[in-house]
Amino acid sequence: MNHVSSVEAPGVPAVLSIARIMELSVVRRGDPEVLSGFELLGTPVRWVHVTETPDLAELLTGGELVLTTGMAFGEGGAGVGDFLHQVRVAGAVGILVELVPGVSRNVDATISALREAASLMDFPVALLHRRVRFVEITEVVHRMLVSDQLAALERSRTIHEVFTALSLENADEDEIVSRTARLIGAPVVLEDVAHLVLAFDASDTDRAELLARWAERSRRVGYLESTGRGAGEESWLQTPVGVRGQRWGRLVVPGDLADDDDAAMVLERAGQTLSIARLAGRDQKELLHQARAGLLHELRQAHSLSADEVLVRSMALGLADVAHYVPVVLRLDMHSGQTPTGLQLRERELLEALLAVLDSSRATALSASLQSGQIGMVLGVSAKQLEEPLLERIFRQLSRGQAGIDWSVGVGHGRGSVKDAARGLDEAAQVAEIVATFDTKARPFYRFTDVRLHGLLALMQGDVRVKSFAEAELAGILDPPDAAALELLELYLKHGGNKSALARTGFLSRPALYARLEKLEDRLGVSLEDAESRTSLHVAMLWYRLNGNQ
Repeated sequence: MNHVSSVEAPGVPAVLSIARIMELSVVRRGDPEVLSGFELLGTPVRWVHVTETPDLAELLTGGELVLTTGMAFGEGGAGVGDFLHQVRVAGAVGILVELVPGVSRNVDATISALREAASLMDFPVALLHRRVRFVEITEVVHRMLVSDQLAALERSRTIHEVFTALSLENADEDEIVSRTARLIGAPVVLEDVAHLVLAFDASDTDRAELLARWAERSRRVGYLESTGRGAGEESWLQTPVGVRGQRWGRLVVPGDLADDDDAAMVLERAGQTLSIARLAGRDQKELLHQARAGLLHELRQAHSLSADEVLVRSMALGLADVAHYVPVVLRLDMHSGQTPTGLQLRERELLEALLAVLDSSRATALSASLQSGQIGMVLGVSAKQLEEPLLERIFRQLSRGQAGIDWSVGVGHGRGSVKDAARGLDEAAQVAEIVATFDTKARPFYRFTDVRLHGLLALMQGDVRVKSFAEAELAGILDPPDAAALELLELYLKHGGNKSALARTGFLSRPALYARLEKLEDRLGVSLEDAESRTSLHVAMLWYRLNGNQ
């Protein structure tokens, strides 16, 4: 749980209401009794005014709480109804009446008249049964009003400084949303216009509960062009993000709040900061890619997320709740002279093409860049038996129309949960790395069962024991490297040791070929007719090529 500094703590309600005034000790000493307007006790009070005359039209400006001893009510309270009416018409928000036996005249009759008049009005009227000093009430209330105004100004200044600093620091969306949640003290979600979650901070709420059926729930909350609560089943506080006419999302606080006004101020400032961030170079798709990449990276590391929470967060990013999930990695081939920028552009182009194919195939996936030149994906499949045909369709369509396929696709083991499938991304990445070493790619995608010995050696290529074995096997033509001899050995092994088959390729004339093979045997110190020798040499050659030797 984050420790929130005092300057960023959620704002306390700054509204001085009639209810707050009624709880003051100086008022409680008067033994107050609310006679009417119970539902309006939360009305803000702008000022307190003491009067004994009903002629208040020119004395009040609106929002005042009136204090009176009822001297203007007339004999037995005959004029109390007119007095209350004039006070209300003048703009007051409520009235406190002090009627004390032994002090007020005909107090019982006046109290009865006040009760009857108040019962006919939808207006806060309170009766004080004991004497109080009105000057004490006005002093306390006025001090509170000034204090609240200063607190509101300080709060506004703090919010302004926080978001100004975030803009100057080029803070990312996650940081902006996180600080917003801390300032409000409630969960905050940034979504795009398709209701996919770009960033969120659950505050003290369970994350799975917060994002459960997010898109479905969010669609029921109408969009607004300004900060406020949208109409619909769930009237969430929201603010649009983006310039007018080009809205690309919204910030929402899903739930009730103690102080909508303070939260709205924070939310609006956060929306402006996010809009500025986008204008500075980050677009909507980039935010979605970033959010998806963040979750995939989190799932590949040690984490404490439950399977249900992973599914909920994945669904909020567009992945459907299906029966089967498959980890896939696409690895771009390295081009000579390729710059990091050029590789990044190729990666983005491939990702966009992949997303277009997924969309046309009506397939859903959690896909994003894993690292430079590598795209990871957890693909949703409605049934396990449909995994193979769906992968075939996606990657054949992706390669269609391409002048040359310059990427490799590795597929890991499918699983019944997103969490388990994501663990297979490392396996898929290893397969893609192996396939990248193939001269030709006969399949649109590969699994470990497809790469076989080549794959095993790829996993062990960093093992010093394999290195020592391979170098010992090829020592006769590696010190120094003899490219012609290495090429001859590789072709011979590729033809299964069949000299006649190799000769028929036209590589060399038959006499010349036999002579060179005898010389190769002498240099290697083994018989090429021996099956075990050929197997050992084949393993050594595979290792040699896998380590980038051409």
